[in-house]
Amino acid sequence: MPTSDFRFKQFTIRHDRSAMKVGTDGVLLGAWAGQLSTPNSKLSTLNSKPSTLNPKPSTLNCLDVGTGTGLIALMLAQRFPTAAIEGIDIDEASIEQAKENVEASPFKTQITLKKADFSNINSCFNQYNLIVSNPPFYKEDTLGGKEARDKARHTTSLPFETLIANAAKLLVKDGLFCVIIPYQSANDFISICLENRLYLTRRVNIRSTERKPFIRVLLEFSTSIQPSETSILTLYDTQQKRTVEYQELTNDFYL
Repeated sequence: MPTSDFRFKQFTIRHDRSAMKVGTDGVLLGAWAGQLSTPNSKLSTLNSKPSTLNPKPSTLNCLDVGTGTGLIALMLAQRFPTAAIEGIDIDEASIEQAKENVEASPFKTQITLKKADFSNINSCFNQYNLIVSNPPFYKEDTLGGKEARDKARHTTSLPFETLIANAAKLLVKDGLFCVIIPYQSANDFISICLENRLYLTRRVNIRSTERKPFIRVLLEFSTSIQPSETSILTLYDTQQKRTVEYQELTNDFYL
């Protein structure tokens, strides 16, 4: 069974009651979304141009769609100290546990959490500079019979088309939309975004080792057309240790 605690440098995540547990996908997205490039950084291959996410700090509003344990919301709060972050999820138990995780963190004044279905956006949602999501991506034929986990993991609860269309409606001018999805789904996802006038600005193809195929992809879209960059992130070296790039990306979070 997964441990009930996952400790990061500045906060701890309990995930025993959440439909989704702490995983590498969420950590990667939380560390990468809206990232500003750093001069002479070893991450230059991941992020060689400055992000367009650069409004005045007091005006930065972020939305985490499918927040689960609150992990990504907490990571964004740590990275953007004056930002206001909203986290939503359709699972009541996940939201309650996320609230406990946020309340026990140094970032509780920055984050608000609520049970909400992103398939039905209405006046309770704001306009955002940054929308992030580690969305459900499994198909119907892999349903496991556990309702909460199935909703968290399967596209039936939030199809890509709905996620993208609603994100496009809620982004401010020059706002960013960032996701992590299976590598094989990337081209379809990019096409749907283009139909909704969301334009690819950064793409990172992810593999566990150099000899393994790509398994995930980080994608960043903007409401304005900009140059697009593609790079590769390999997570582990031949000794199964984190690569320099992976370490630098997550250094502010992993113990």
